Amino acid sequence: TFIEKIADYLGVRASDFRSIKAMFYKDANAAYMILEVKEKATDAEVKKAYRKMAVKYHPDKLTHLGKEFQKSAKEKFQKVNEAYETIKKERGFS
Repeated sequence: TFIEKIADYLGVRASDFRSIKAMFYKDANAAYMILEVKEKATDAEVKKAYRKMAVKYHPDKLTHLGKEFQKSAKEKFQKVNEAYETIKKERGFS
């Protein structure tokens, strides 16, 4: 799509683009896309992906970038948490 081409020109990795897109366009696989894992991923792989994304978007890690970046990171961090909770409920693990 045109948006994917723009993201590519801006140097946004395809996996990052899909993850961010899944935060705004819901479908059956959105939770997995947000965490950048496949539905077939093991519970351990899901947990590892969650930790990676939580670190990546944690607002406290981005305080030096200003309030606008912090706000965006907070929203993304919330989506990451929601995705993880969705998968945990679906799979029945904690």
